[in-house]
Amino acid sequence: MSKNHEAVWKNCLQVIKDNVPSVSFRTWFEPIVPVKLDQNVLTIQVPSPFFYEYLEEQYIDLLKKTLRKEIGQEAKLEYNVVMENNTMNNRPYTVRFPARNKTELHNRPLSLPVDKDAPQIRNPFIIPGLKKLNIDPQLNPEYSFSNFIEGECNRLARSAGYAVSNKPGKTAFNPLFFYGDSGLGKTHLAQAIGIEVKEKSPELTVLYVTANRFQTQFIESIRSNTRNDFLHFYQVIDVLILDDVHEFAGKEKTQDIFFHIFNHLHQSGKQLILTSDKAPVELQGLEQRLLSRFKWGLSADLQTPDYETRMAILKKKIYNDGIVMGDDILEYIASHVTNNVRELEGALISLLAQSTLNKKEITLDLARQMIDKLIKSSRKELSIEYIQKVVSEYFNVPIELILSKTRKREIVQARQVAMYFSKNLTKSSLTTIGSKIGGKDHATVLHACKTVNNLIDTDKRFRLQIEEIGKKLKM
Repeated sequence: MSKNHEAVWKNCLQVIKDNVPSVSFRTWFEPIVPVKLDQNVLTIQVPSPFFYEYLEEQYIDLLKKTLRKEIGQEAKLEYNVVMENNTMNNRPYTVRFPARNKTELHNRPLSLPVDKDAPQIRNPFIIPGLKKLNIDPQLNPEYSFSNFIEGECNRLARSAGYAVSNKPGKTAFNPLFFYGDSGLGKTHLAQAIGIEVKEKSPELTVLYVTANRFQTQFIESIRSNTRNDFLHFYQVIDVLILDDVHEFAGKEKTQDIFFHIFNHLHQSGKQLILTSDKAPVELQGLEQRLLSRFKWGLSADLQTPDYETRMAILKKKIYNDGIVMGDDILEYIASHVTNNVRELEGALISLLAQSTLNKKEITLDLARQMIDKLIKSSRKELSIEYIQKVVSEYFNVPIELILSKTRKREIVQARQVAMYFSKNLTKSSLTTIGSKIGGKDHATVLHACKTVNNLIDTDKRFRLQIEEIGKKLKM
């Protein structure tokens, strides 16, 4: 029994829908119109050249599989692409994909034969004929507020993020700048805002992009002489989430284009959400005019989760995965994996893998064995707490005094040494180090490091002490 083009495409869509995010399906597949089916060639109409390019770049493998399932191994695809022209009505033209052999669809290079009167649009961000609503926000649905565990370590950041998600661009938190060490949830929280905005205000255009990808796209726009298209695309975004902005350091042209985008969005009442591994005041290699704008809104840090938060994260994880595990096992993991959320979840996944692959019951003994191996194999990153402990024991000064506000010379020196090693042996920001060592600010930590460096250069006895402490920390 022969099939018609509409039935074939409808069956294809049922498969495609199960294999792409719902937002992507609505954006890239619902607008497609099946035109005809001639033997093994299906013709579909798409709204624009960019639409065709994007399908070929992102979904060609999926299209191959679904078409072969419906039509057979000799399936071919033909596009009717609607061209937009200022002087003419929209009209389709055809792009054929002749297979090099009859068993596969050929993914052609992304170059379109555009008629001489129509401008060729090479920029991968401009979407002719599509409304802003159809821009894929690039969000991971797993990074929602419901999956984000709140604790003392992130309460301010989470509260500010939720406030912004309710009124993007209309709070004092613009830009909203999240900073902290890797693995503490900056990306999760930033994307959670985007997800919440899309749920509450679907008409708003949200976009998540990493600083690295932004720069790559910008370089490509320069190469293809579409810099203005790049600029205009980003200026229509309602909520822009830029991850790892510290990667702009030393990249002057990228900083310059982002400066103009930032100004336009901020002046237009649009929301900017930025993440970085350091606070704006600690960022180096960025232009001062950009840094000053990062400080316009709210800067909120995410710190290492405390024990209670780590336990809550583990319990949430096993609940979501439908796993039953004793509290004693979770307590052991939470007590020994303390650096960040990513390592915590990684330890739990490793334990589950050990249990499944070796067909062993998850017990406290198995958890001990796995955690001990994990810590030894990774030569776990030093924590600020461990550094304080080693310095405290070396100088025979109680940790409580190091964390106190006392100004006694021997206590101050021990505190400064702890700050010095924390800066050099951990990835923590100066603000985080100061907050954990006596509740000091970043300027105090900088002063402490300079003092220790000066003493190392001028005091031989002190230099030997620092070397001995360093050896203890690296044992």
